[in-house]
Amino acid sequence: MIKYTKSAEETEAVGALLAEMLDKEGKKRAFIAMRGEMGVGKTAFTRGFASHFGISGVKSPTYTIVNEHRGKVNIFHFDMYRITDGDDLYSTGYDEYVESDGYCIAEWSENIEDFIPDDAIFVRISRCETDADGRKIEIEYEDTCI
Repeated sequence: MIKYTKSAEETEAVGALLAEMLDKEGKKRAFIAMRGEMGVGKTAFTRGFASHFGISGVKSPTYTIVNEHRGKVNIFHFDMYRITDGDDLYSTGYDEYVESDGYCIAEWSENIEDFIPDDAIFVRISRCETDADGRKIEIEYEDTCI
C-alpha cells in the first residue's frame, strides 16, 4: 500500500488505518519496522497507530530506547537510532518485548536488520520531492491486503 500525506495529522491517520486493519484481523501482536530519515513522521505514524487503540501521549523514545504504552493492547515503541549491536539491543529487553502480546514499533529499524522478525510489517516514510510538507508512506505487509 502507498499513501501520500501533507501533514502530521494525515500521517497519523495512515498509522490509525494500519492499526484498524490489524485489529479487524484479530491480530494482537505484530512487529512494525519503521524506516525513514529524521523528522519524516515516524513518531506521528506511531501516534496515529496508538490512537486507534485509545492510547495517547505517544512521544519519541529517542533517549529511553523504548516507551511502553498500555491500553486495549500493548504497544512497545522503540527508537533504534543509538543501537549499534546485538548486545545493545538485547540489553533493552528486546527479545521479551518481541515475544509478548502487543505491537512492537521500531523506528530506525535498519539499525537492527538482522534481528527483525520474518513476519514484520515494513513502513517506509519519505519526503515527497515536489512538496516539502508531503510524505510518501509505503506499507509492506504480506498477510493481508491493506
